[in-house]
Amino acid sequence: MNVGKFEIDEDMFWKDGHPFQIIGGDLHYFRVLPEYWEDRLLRAKAMGLNTIQTYVPWNLHEPKPGKLVFKGIADLVSFLKLCQKLDLLVMLRAGPYICAEWDLGGFPAWLLAIKPALKLRSSDPAFLQLVEKWWGVLLPKIAPLLYNNGGPVVMVQIENEFGSYGDDKVYLHHLVTLARAHLGEDIILYTTDGGSRENLEKGTIRGDAVFSAVDFSAGEEPWPIFKLQKEFNAPGKSPPICSEFYTGWLTHWGEKIAKTDADHTATFLRKILSQNGSAVLYMAHGGTNFGFYNGANTGADESDYQPDLTSYDYDAPIKEAGDVENEKFNALRRVVQTYSAASLPSVPRDKMKTGYGPIQLQKTALLFDLLDTFDPADVVESENPISMETVGQMFGFLLYVYEYAGKDYGTGLHIPKVHDRAQVFVSCPSGDNSGRPTYVGTIERWSNQALSLPNARCASNITLYILVENMGRVNYGQYLFDEKGILSPVYLDEKTLHGWKMISIPFHNLNEEPKTSPIIHAAYSGFTKVSASARKNLEHKSENISKEPAFYAGRFSIDKVNQVNDTYISFNGWGKGIAFVNEFNIGRFWPSFGPQCNLYVPAPILRHGENIVVIFELESPNSELIVHSVDQPDFMCGLSKSNVHQL
Repeated sequence: MNVGKFEIDEDMFWKDGHPFQIIGGDLHYFRVLPEYWEDRLLRAKAMGLNTIQTYVPWNLHEPKPGKLVFKGIADLVSFLKLCQKLDLLVMLRAGPYICAEWDLGGFPAWLLAIKPALKLRSSDPAFLQLVEKWWGVLLPKIAPLLYNNGGPVVMVQIENEFGSYGDDKVYLHHLVTLARAHLGEDIILYTTDGGSRENLEKGTIRGDAVFSAVDFSAGEEPWPIFKLQKEFNAPGKSPPICSEFYTGWLTHWGEKIAKTDADHTATFLRKILSQNGSAVLYMAHGGTNFGFYNGANTGADESDYQPDLTSYDYDAPIKEAGDVENEKFNALRRVVQTYSAASLPSVPRDKMKTGYGPIQLQKTALLFDLLDTFDPADVVESENPISMETVGQMFGFLLYVYEYAGKDYGTGLHIPKVHDRAQVFVSCPSGDNSGRPTYVGTIERWSNQALSLPNARCASNITLYILVENMGRVNYGQYLFDEKGILSPVYLDEKTLHGWKMISIPFHNLNEEPKTSPIIHAAYSGFTKVSASARKNLEHKSENISKEPAFYAGRFSIDKVNQVNDTYISFNGWGKGIAFVNEFNIGRFWPSFGPQCNLYVPAPILRHGENIVVIFELESPNSELIVHSVDQPDFMCGLSKSNVHQL
């Protein structure tokens, strides 16, 4: 193995003794199926990129304390070796915080269950102890892959845009000490901060030989920012680099899809490269927030909650499904070609997409009918409602159950703090509805209002069901400590309710072991076994129930092996929920709110022959119980139909 040298001197990067211009792009291994890593990297290379930058999300690799995962989509070492095989250098963003529009900025949610509460992103000794343990696993895996050890990794990032968050220098210096202990003195450690003086003052690590990089948008003049960058690096140690040059932007549910102009983006990239500056496109390829891993933002306060879409297309030059036959890819490639010493590789063709047509679903189970099948170990009892993290349900849904005598309580239900969305049901065994839960209303974090429960004259006790959805933890800003579930007392009129049961709804997340979920298995086995009479019974129940969460399943066939192609599932006409294809969690849908109508289904999830779709619909199914497999994305759904948000 050839051992190389990558260093900074004379305000330039040097690779093996020659000046080197980084023309890079972010491409996150955890947003792309491993079967497609090589394809996406080759497309990045065809655009002229010589370097790949990726984050490392701690929560993907340690979903439970001490349970470490480095296989499948979490096989970081294989991804890095693949970069090397394709002659791509790597800038590795090791965290422990990554932002990235990823749940909790990459922190494992179980950190939120630790008492006394940890102070994330700080020199809190209890927090640092856990970081030390995590980096004690991660960094030894990286060390053999450093460039000076014959690998592809030329730089390792410490934290992420810390200057936008805090100024705890003890924390930053501690991370540097840890990194040096595992990676040695030769590797370039770097920070990334927004290109303002305040951000750089707070986020850079002086006196520790850590390189300070900057990030900014297309549209900001680069060279005044690079001049400022120099003030925060040692003399001769400030090669101008924008380590996040934004090619697009993120989109939240309920917004118009974000778009940026191709020529405008290319013009500002040219301004950097033409004067020997370096740039890393954020994103080169966005990919997908499969499972429950999407992040969220907040506005002025934590109730101004803005969850991210399942798609992380980002309006990047390489689209969510890897497409490169687009204006932005071509415009950026033309600029890069101008400043590349060698001619660029030929551009791969876009992958074939196939619409497999309408998929007829049938209702297989109502959520409340499955409660008896759950493991009693998944039921937790407590005097007051407790958070999802405390219960041990890190993602998805938690059902809160309370029983009371109607005559003893009023009807005004108030939950001051719920994260993020609570659907409320009541049931009266002696009532008109044969004890089936009746939908009352929804309480949302962003528009929290009291609900009025029906004044049921119930001879027996009334059961109150509150199904809370975790829609993705905040990944940026001061409200990062984003616990989920009911986080306050619950009141009926002025009376506090005591004596709760919490029931975990066991959906599996991305890359979780075992790969099957008992509830999805039950929903699908319902599909294979539902007799005509049972189906009729389910339909009869449904007629009497509005908005009761339910499971729907269907199948579609792919006749020929060579027809197993990428597809999208369109949820037009459905309400809100999550979807599984062949037991793989393809993410959340919410077409009634928009803008994303279709979820991307990469071909490696599919198989020749029969393919199974299972949907958990929280509200209102499509009246015909049909979803469509189509051959293109669609971001024109819901409240945001008035086209795109041009940035």
